[in-house]
Amino acid sequence: MDVLIAAAARALAAGDPLGALNQVALRDDAPALALRGIAMAQLGDFARARGLVRRAANAFGPKDALARARCVVAEAEIALASRELNWPAKALEAARATLEARGDWINASHVRQLEIRRLLLIGRLEEAERMLAGCDPGPLPPALAAIHELLAAGIAMRRLRIGAARDALACAGRAAQRAGIPALAAEVDHASRSLDMPAARLSMAGQARLLLLEDVEKLLASRTLVVDACRHAVREAGHVVQLARRPVLFALVRALGEAWPDDVAREALIERAFRTRRPDDSHRARLRVELGRLRKSLAELADVSATKRGFRLEPRRVRDVAVLAQPVEGPHAAVLALLADGEAWSSSALSLALGASQRTVQRALDELAGAGSVHATGRGRSRRWLMPPVPGITTTLLLPASLQEG
Repeated sequence: MDVLIAAAARALAAGDPLGALNQVALRDDAPALALRGIAMAQLGDFARARGLVRRAANAFGPKDALARARCVVAEAEIALASRELNWPAKALEAARATLEARGDWINASHVRQLEIRRLLLIGRLEEAERMLAGCDPGPLPPALAAIHELLAAGIAMRRLRIGAARDALACAGRAAQRAGIPALAAEVDHASRSLDMPAARLSMAGQARLLLLEDVEKLLASRTLVVDACRHAVREAGHVVQLARRPVLFALVRALGEAWPDDVAREALIERAFRTRRPDDSHRARLRVELGRLRKSLAELADVSATKRGFRLEPRRVRDVAVLAQPVEGPHAAVLALLADGEAWSSSALSLALGASQRTVQRALDELAGAGSVHATGRGRSRRWLMPPVPGITTTLLLPASLQEG
């Protein structure tokens, strides 16, 4: 490796892309192309970065298998940063196998971290947790150790293990300081601040207030019947009734939970569940059927009793009922939660992360753009969607995994 390539590599490792470009900006050999691509990625020009890395991979030739594998890893990292989540997984796995066979365990570990970060973005929390558990952070250099702890903190926050998340973030902060990379330290600081921002809204006996993630953890462990509108479930001290796939039942139980300890009129329940303001006998008959299904689903936790004007929720073993809702609600809250990370997302990546069709996601984006909540950049396949971060709240409980986990 010549002197300029070595100097550029050191600058990139220290988070100094401009310093790296000063060394190799005018060179078109394969190592220089790869370093220029990584530098452009750090500067946020992902389209140019991807082109440079691909040129580098082609320039290395078939005998430079290790260098080509590193280019595949760099391209996957660029794709992740630009929220292109449909990268060829087999190519990345083959690159990791090559790196492991050639003894480049640092880049092989980096590949695993990229895979885990992608799993978190698309809501596959259990797979991410399982893969992270198989990684030993002990021998990692400081930068990768910090990323490992950030991933651990992200999983712990989604699991509502806030003590574990704080411990992981403290470790990440120390590792980022040792690495001396300002961007990494800023990422750790941003994650840490999210623990001290309102994450949900609690409604209980007619009163409403905002909760931190730590407060949410305590609430779900308490002796309270919680109608969880963040995850579309009803909870009581570890017992969970999942209603994410039964929206009518959840609409009914949420209306009953918000009114508790009072009852809810039949007409109000019909309007909430069936979205009609002109109920007829068919709606009243359907309401009786759906309430019967709700009683059956909640049999171990609560009953739904009839009153003169409607129905009331009556918990069986606890005294209190609370409704836990998102701090920001609306028909497209999940889309906004993903965009709130400040990154530019493609509609295909949003579709993958939300488990929805691309057409559905595009309609949501068009509605949000019409309301001025998001805006697009680029055209065609390079089109990306952005929104400014929501000030003063954390969107952890809005993310897709929250709707998939029990």
